[in-house]
Amino acid sequence: MTAKNAAGLHEDLAGALAPIIVGQAEALEELTVALLAGGHVLFEGVPGVAKTLLAKSFAKALALDYGRVQFTPDLMPSDITGTPVYLPQEGRFVLTKGPVFTELLLADEINRTPPKTQAALLEAMEEHQVTIGGETHQLGDTFFVVATQNPLEYEGTYPLPEAQTDRFLLKILVDYPSTEENDRILRRHHEGFDPHDLSRVEVVADRARLAAARADADAVKVDDTLFGYLSQLVEASRTSPRVRLGASPRGGVALLRAAKARAALMGSDFLTPDEVKSTARPVLRHRLLLEPEAEIEGLSVDDVIGEILDEVDVPR
Repeated sequence: MTAKNAAGLHEDLAGALAPIIVGQAEALEELTVALLAGGHVLFEGVPGVAKTLLAKSFAKALALDYGRVQFTPDLMPSDITGTPVYLPQEGRFVLTKGPVFTELLLADEINRTPPKTQAALLEAMEEHQVTIGGETHQLGDTFFVVATQNPLEYEGTYPLPEAQTDRFLLKILVDYPSTEENDRILRRHHEGFDPHDLSRVEVVADRARLAAARADADAVKVDDTLFGYLSQLVEASRTSPRVRLGASPRGGVALLRAAKARAALMGSDFLTPDEVKSTARPVLRHRLLLEPEAEIEGLSVDDVIGEILDEVDVPR
């Protein structure tokens, strides 16, 4: 028996978003991996490459409640979580809930606000709950953060603290479209395409179908040799002479979860080294800090992850 629920969901999502999103197949696949693994996603790309549109369309196709926060330098933590409001006529406080009380939260341009406000999402992302005025409020199992950020060399950006980035299961790089894809985008807009009209996005899942797809990912079998392979990759990320800060145990767990979700998405009941290798970059690229010498050599984090993957023996 294969993981048909997860594979079928991915296929249907791709079909549902085709009328809205041009290209971005890899970004959609990795977004679905994170959804099945129960993790959060950090999109990085220049403005205008459909990061926000992909998140909104994804929520619509899954029938998820959707909330959006535009992160700005003057945004306060209470603008995200909400705040108690005193009602003098009733002599009590009532919680005015913030946009975090949703299922899919788009944290748009998260690195345009200072770290204090960025940290307002830490508890929500880690524990699916928020504490306001000493009272804890649950967010539910389907709570899913999709954050976007501009490249750090852009003006007015604040680097995300390591504690924040480590809460994201995947960091997905969204690049410019190809020439052919750009041609299709222009033709669609010439013909009257409205990116704010999501009525053409078909709803392809409900809570039951999403739960079944996640169960497929959880049920993927892992051979003992692959646990050793995963551990060696994480250890190599810490001992590489090019790396100043390697992956934590949370990073190793994230690699396991994401690789199992990718296997299920491909319709497989068994994890193989191929899924681990194809998932390593989006799982690890935001968890590693390079030594200055590596950066001077012009190496990217993805380059170093590639070196680690080449150096660690693949189990047979």
